[in-house]
Amino acid sequence: MAGAIWSYVDRRMAEATWSTSCTVHGGKGPHEQDLHHACGSGRVQDLRGAIDQLMGIARGLKARRVKGGALELESVEVKVQLSETKSIENLNPKQHLEIHDTIAECMIIANHWVAKKIAEVFPNQALLRHHPLPKEEQFANLHHCAMSRGFEVRTSTNKILASSLDQCVDPEDPTVNKIMRMLATHAMSNAAYFCTGILAHDQFFHYGLALDLYTHFTSPIRRYADIIVHRQLLAAVARVGDTLNLPNCTELDNLSHHINKKHRSSQYVQRESQELFQCLYFLSHGTEDENCVVNAIIFQLRLNGLPVFIPRYGIKCPVYLRSKQGDVLYLPDTGSPVWSSGQLIKQNTHIIVDSVLGQQKYDLLNHITVKLSLQDSWAHASSLRLELVSNMPLKKPAASMEDVAKQTKASIIQEVTSEAVEKRLQLESYDLGPNFQQLKQEYGQSTSSLYKLFSELKTTAMKSVT
Repeated sequence: MAGAIWSYVDRRMAEATWSTSCTVHGGKGPHEQDLHHACGSGRVQDLRGAIDQLMGIARGLKARRVKGGALELESVEVKVQLSETKSIENLNPKQHLEIHDTIAECMIIANHWVAKKIAEVFPNQALLRHHPLPKEEQFANLHHCAMSRGFEVRTSTNKILASSLDQCVDPEDPTVNKIMRMLATHAMSNAAYFCTGILAHDQFFHYGLALDLYTHFTSPIRRYADIIVHRQLLAAVARVGDTLNLPNCTELDNLSHHINKKHRSSQYVQRESQELFQCLYFLSHGTEDENCVVNAIIFQLRLNGLPVFIPRYGIKCPVYLRSKQGDVLYLPDTGSPVWSSGQLIKQNTHIIVDSVLGQQKYDLLNHITVKLSLQDSWAHASSLRLELVSNMPLKKPAASMEDVAKQTKASIIQEVTSEAVEKRLQLESYDLGPNFQQLKQEYGQSTSSLYKLFSELKTTAMKSVT
């Protein structure tokens, strides 16, 4: 029951992100007047105050964890934007707001204290989640990227690693710190569920969150592990002596392995689903579409090319500098890239294309321009293909007067249409008598239901903050 409440709060808080944007920008959200009309000025102010207070508490909780060595890692989630005909209109990285951190901190502290309770009552058969220490060799790519910009990343403890990542800041390139945290995420070991009777107590910790005990409790509607933890918590709180209905140590260990396997499978499905939507999006865009020529950041070096990250779409994909025939790619000052004889010389922080036409160097964390296209295959599913366009960052051309005029015209049309619709909805019914509005207010059904209120909150939360 408690988990269901937390899940409900999770959804409602996510839909209430409009309050955060209003607080941060010192003004009213785009639909705040409608909300005042729907639920009253007092209720809106109470909601704003409660969320602001909760955000302040969450900041304190997060600061305490960070002080203890918690890592602030980076991951990219892509939101698929559908048109009215359900076709894929755009791919946008999800915007991170402080309210997301607030929700996360509330769930983390709940999971932590539930873990402490069930581990105390059932020391040999509690279902917990641990995050083991990462292996030092997994940080090799992170070290190389840091060296390319003159940074030093120390990884002896999670607290030292967190402090080092805070120092990896390039004032001229804000993407550097995000890439460094993304690489630190890649270097982490996989967190896993376990039974307390199987591991030694000094292995119970969660490395990334800097907590001694942790479990999953807050999402029973989407994870089976949370259901098991709910049952154990109910038994622990009730102080039930008979635990025959709970799985014993051996059963829980087998169950943990099964849940871990299914969790990895769900991650694979999520990744493949994202790749599928990416392919469907670029299937509808030709190679000459301006949306297919984007800026990319080199985050790794290989013997045959450059794995890059595309911030615009949240895509990680390789750019090949060596063909299957052994030729290397050279970019002349003018014209298209040329495949010619040569070799690739790979170092820790850069790679050199040494061809008969000349030499070119590519450093880690450099920005380049690539073209995205869809590559079909008879044997496998279609996949994205990246072609190197320039070894310099993409420079968007300035908008022409014609484009500006089109945008202005579209904005005017949208504004006039919105006003016309609003006026039409506000027209009073004059043929039902002079007391119709009073009778409707007194006896009629409310036009602003709780469902409509939450829908408005959700729609407002998804709008970009300017």
